[in-house]
Amino acid sequence: MMIDIVEVKTRQEMEDFIRFPFDLYRDDPLYSPELLKDQREHFSPANPFFKNADVRFFLARKQGKTLGRIVSIVNRLHISRHDEKTGFFGFFESHDDPDVADALLDAASKALGDAGMTLMRGPMNFSTNEQCGFLIEGFDTPPMLMTPYNPPYYASLMQRYGMTKAKDLLAFILDVPEELPEKVQRVARLAERRGIRVRQVEKRRFREELRAFKEVYNEAWNANWGFIPLTDDELEYLGKRLKPIAPPEMTLIAEKDGEPVGFLGLLPDFNLVLRKMQGRLNVISIIKALYYQRKITDLRLLLLGVKSAYRHRGVDALMFSEGFKAARKRYKQVELSWILEDNEPVIRLIEMFGSRLYKRYRIFEKPLTASAR
Repeated sequence: MMIDIVEVKTRQEMEDFIRFPFDLYRDDPLYSPELLKDQREHFSPANPFFKNADVRFFLARKQGKTLGRIVSIVNRLHISRHDEKTGFFGFFESHDDPDVADALLDAASKALGDAGMTLMRGPMNFSTNEQCGFLIEGFDTPPMLMTPYNPPYYASLMQRYGMTKAKDLLAFILDVPEELPEKVQRVARLAERRGIRVRQVEKRRFREELRAFKEVYNEAWNANWGFIPLTDDELEYLGKRLKPIAPPEMTLIAEKDGEPVGFLGLLPDFNLVLRKMQGRLNVISIIKALYYQRKITDLRLLLLGVKSAYRHRGVDALMFSEGFKAARKRYKQVELSWILEDNEPVIRLIEMFGSRLYKRYRIFEKPLTASAR
């Protein structure tokens, strides 16, 4: 039977787009959906990402039943920064049906081709500042907060469509150490002697602290593959989402003479709570949230950056030292993610702690043919 591709235009179609994964992962105990209300906001004009991007949403249907979804993304900031006509796809979900996947990817390819793009890359949800990549290794453990999760067959669907690897992103797992390796402690002490100081973020001054984070983040990540600097509006939006869950004692700023030079953010893995809430926000789900948030024992190292002029001076070691002091009071393990597969200095650093690679995500790409353009 014919697969119909429907571009999302109505409120009900957007609701179908948001709710389709709940059907797809109905029997998967590891699926960790964001709250429905947060997803509705994320896909609305309230998300400042849309100010600098053209995004189109598509559903795949057969006899009126939704079987998949995808978005096409023309990120004008990426195009201007990287001087390449690369478009993106994201938020891909599909049953294990090559016809459905091909129809969705065809729709995204055509939308990007019509916009003048010559390459399609993804998944990006919506950019490298958010979730990106398909999980290809590490399906035996649940995803941590704000990391991708998908069925194992997605990589095969991409390869069948002719997409090839663009880049792998790595996640490492580490038991929270009672003590850091002596070499790390020695380097941290050296940083202190050089005048580096680490302090907690002050939530009452959160907006000002966000500006310090942005200064470090945009400079530290500047040379990374695919990086797009955060805009002020995106920073405000991100801060609103992170403030309620960011513990000050593990959200740290490194400073030299009052200037921010490094930033570290360890976040409790609230996916444990989200799996219990199943997207709903009501009295029962709130009671569950209050109960299960006390049972969180995992962390994710979401944010780590050091300005280029202060690298190899022990700033990261000092931040790790202070962050783990707080972490070991309650938490058992921490995920360090994501890390570019070719970022050897960071990989060597975290392996020094005894971490091990346990998940791998892949970003795919494919040239757009003349017919797609």
